[in-house]
Amino acid sequence: MSDSPLRPSSLINTIYGAFLRRLGGWISIADLITLMSELDVDGPAVRSAMSRLKKRGVLEPERRGATGYRLSPSAHAVFDEGDRRIFASLEPAALSDGWTMAVFSVPETERSHRYQLRTRLTWLGFGNIAPGVWLAPGRVLEDARGMLLRLGLSDYVHLFAADYAAFGDLRTNVRSWWDFPAIQKQYAEFTDAYGPVAERLTHPGEVDSTEAFHNYVPMLTQWRRLPYLDPGLPTELLPSDWNAVAARQVFQRLHDVLMEPSLLQVKKITGLPAQNMES
Repeated sequence: MSDSPLRPSSLINTIYGAFLRRLGGWISIADLITLMSELDVDGPAVRSAMSRLKKRGVLEPERRGATGYRLSPSAHAVFDEGDRRIFASLEPAALSDGWTMAVFSVPETERSHRYQLRTRLTWLGFGNIAPGVWLAPGRVLEDARGMLLRLGLSDYVHLFAADYAAFGDLRTNVRSWWDFPAIQKQYAEFTDAYGPVAERLTHPGEVDSTEAFHNYVPMLTQWRRLPYLDPGLPTELLPSDWNAVAARQVFQRLHDVLMEPSLLQVKKITGLPAQNMES
């Protein structure tokens, strides 16, 4: 596990996103505390994190013979978007697919919306090319549209499907639009933390469910930040020493080996049956 502590709320989000959506979207507080104890998080920290997630509208209390929480309806779209980013966008975009451009203008009296827009666009992989002008690979368009509608920010933004036509070297320009060193630093930290784990746990069926869960949840929690910070730029535009490929290989290897036994561990603790993903 990484030396950097992961917040209990982030670990809980991972548990809901990776497992509980497959098991009906609900868990009792008692069972969640048991699962989190396997990640070295104590009961009071779990309850505090759940309270914060409830206030943020991610979770809703629901009693099913025991006190517990389920994902709120609004959270499902966020987790679905997360699936696409985390699992379906591991490969660089194609240069021929073009770009998504977001142009926004926010009145000075609504600066909080300006900050929210910048933050959300950054987390979708947009780079800032000029004041109020943001760029991302073309495949981000639908996620950007959904995010802006969901957050009530669409009135401030114009979205364009664009092509880069002329002037300036695009490979040089993207280095000023995205912070490549910061992204590479996080990829390196991930590989340093979980590369040795991937070397040790190499084959499905060779790790028990408890060990799998203990490794998989922190690994996925640390990884899921990276596909948001990395725009997935076309290979032709990336530095020659781009280290995302090695990090993705570590993630994919551990996901392949640890996901199913981790799900088995959650089933053992909760007794919840597998269901179709909720929408």
